Amino acid sequence: MNPSPAQRWLPAFAAAGLLGTVVIAGVAMGSGNGDESSGTTEPVASLVTDESGLTAPASTQPVVETVQTSAPVKKTKLDRTLVDGVVGKDVKRVQRRLTELGFWPGPADGVYGSQTIKAVWAYEKLVLGTERSLATGQVTPAMWNKMQDEIVIQPRRPDSTPNHVEIYLPEQVLIIFHDDEPQMITHMSSGTDEEWCEEVTISPGEYGNEDGEEPLVRGECGISLTPGGVFEVYRQVEGVRQSALGGMWDPVYFNYGIAIHGAINVPLQPASHGCIRVSQSISPDMQDLMTNGDQVFVWDGVEEPEFYGAQLPVFNWLDPDYETTTTSTTTTTTTT
Repeated sequence: MNPSPAQRWLPAFAAAGLLGTVVIAGVAMGSGNGDESSGTTEPVASLVTDESGLTAPASTQPVVETVQTSAPVKKTKLDRTLVDGVVGKDVKRVQRRLTELGFWPGPADGVYGSQTIKAVWAYEKLVLGTERSLATGQVTPAMWNKMQDEIVIQPRRPDSTPNHVEIYLPEQVLIIFHDDEPQMITHMSSGTDEEWCEEVTISPGEYGNEDGEEPLVRGECGISLTPGGVFEVYRQVEGVRQSALGGMWDPVYFNYGIAIHGAINVPLQPASHGCIRVSQSISPDMQDLMTNGDQVFVWDGVEEPEFYGAQLPVFNWLDPDYETTTTSTTTTTTTT
């Protein structure tokens, strides 16, 4: 896979002196001093070089394996293709099987809705190797037959913290592992790699508005990059959070202002300002499954995470062309 423009120039940019400009340029990406579940400090970032001090394993085990059993697996047949809006016992069987494997299709209620579709997206991309733009969110009879195999989903980095997160940007899939067992496998949406300038709203207590009593409105610019690398969860906030990168539900921060968080819009393609979006309906459970100190591995499809270490984000800067209009006290719900 060819690196994106942002990925090609970021290592040189960081190595040239980004660490020296964090205080000046870090307009929006810091941790802030808001209502935290645990008082921790910002992570220490390393330079983006091939001398990060971390070593990738000599070989990486496949995430998905099909186990051969001595006795044949008893399978049921699907008589139709399951699509958005259909209901029935066959839908319930698919929802239960997805849940057994670690995906999150929602309750096994027999209703084929948006959360089940997102779980099928994740299954298609992770297990079947479907290109993300070609994922349908539908379960065909052939797919259901494959889904009933003895499928094992395992981490690429088993020798990490007991609980850890693996994020695969090419596939747009996130997995939370506890003792190498998948607890949550979900579709996600990451940064678009595009430059942006817009008016942002920063809640009181958030970085850049730590001592404010009203939301702060100003113009900022940034690059919507989700850096690859090895990080740690260092801060969590329950409920809604409004930052310079946008609105977040139940954010779990792992790289300055970049967090895994719930969002209303989690499309097939990358769509965020750099954060990792998951469905808002599962964000409280997602947060409950992670703890400060858990490692977070992010694969960008170019290098192994250890190549980068704790790669710095691209920090926002103030928009020089922004003109102040009126002061707003309304918190927006744009998502990062």
